[in-house]
Amino acid sequence: MRRHLMPLGLAAGILLGGCSTLSNTFDAINPFSSSGPKMAPLPELGAVNESVRTAWSASVGKAGEYVFSPAIVGDAVYVADQKGMVYRLDSGRVIWKIDAGQPLSSGVGANASMVVVGTAKGGVLAFDADNGKALWQAQVTSEVLAAPAVGDEGVAVRSGDNRVFLLDPRDGARKWVYQRPMPPLSIRSTGSPVFADRYLFAGFPGGKLVALALQNGAPVWEGTVAQPKGATELDRVADIVAPPVVDGTQICAVAFQGRVACFDMGQGGAMIWSRDISSARGMVLDGRYLFVTADDGVVYGLDRLSGGSLWKQDKLKNRAVSAPVVRTGVVAVADGEGYVHFLSREEGAFVGRQKTDGTPVRVPPQVLRGAFLTQSSGGDVRAIEIQ
Repeated sequence: MRRHLMPLGLAAGILLGGCSTLSNTFDAINPFSSSGPKMAPLPELGAVNESVRTAWSASVGKAGEYVFSPAIVGDAVYVADQKGMVYRLDSGRVIWKIDAGQPLSSGVGANASMVVVGTAKGGVLAFDADNGKALWQAQVTSEVLAAPAVGDEGVAVRSGDNRVFLLDPRDGARKWVYQRPMPPLSIRSTGSPVFADRYLFAGFPGGKLVALALQNGAPVWEGTVAQPKGATELDRVADIVAPPVVDGTQICAVAFQGRVACFDMGQGGAMIWSRDISSARGMVLDGRYLFVTADDGVVYGLDRLSGGSLWKQDKLKNRAVSAPVVRTGVVAVADGEGYVHFLSREEGAFVGRQKTDGTPVRVPPQVLRGAFLTQSSGGDVRAIEIQ
């Protein structure tokens, strides 16, 4: 019987589906557990925080047990909630709001023409980006926990049974499906597939990053991000949970109980470097650096060409810290108490902080023009500016 760990924060969990609980084992990545490690106190900021302000905010429905990430297309922000409401916001104003007619478990994927969300019963629902009108519905084989990826070639959907589907963007018809053998124990993933070059990239249990041909879903190459190790099934969990990140020909992925590894797409997936950092949270690349949030909440700045250390920020330890995002000299992460923290890109020092509604922000902030966009599990959607 294959078993899956329930999601916690971005991806790691505390329940063993249908069998038993693993709360003691995962206390290290669950700062809200009564027996887990103590959450670090908020660092003092002083006058440095005066440059942070909320440009606008809006309130949508709650996420419940799921993880909802917003999608940004130009100035439009698309968000969804667990009860089935989907919204388009422009500068915080609701342009349209529709009821999908059923509860949702993931969202949102979007491009200029369509908005796509998923359900716990494997439904994939597409709506017109301009007015919210229903376009089509499709069905995959299991719950949809990761936001669908919408590209020119189709809509890529990751299902809870670790299949990857490519659906026709015109009507939702299945173009192909890819599945690989799974280990006995794996984390329920909220990591979306990623379109890059001629491929669709997805990370899998067992520490494998796979490049799939867009034409037919055939695996073109795979990179080993981590090797399962240990005597027990739990010790051997080494899953790629967060989505891979791409910049130019470089693609990087990170594994829980594994490492960060970067590959050269132009050289058939040859490994450039690897570094032992465990993460189910995720990372981001920019022109010079790679930033990654480890499972314990420590944020690292690394040289993207070599993996060498630039800085380490450990004052957010055990705060359920999200993956980072970077813009104009600032790295932003969010935490389990609804705070968004801003770090210096060059040094990792704190340069600002903003509180949202006090509920966990489980997804990384996103860049919206000159601001950082967040969506909390309580339904607070906020654009935050830092000078």
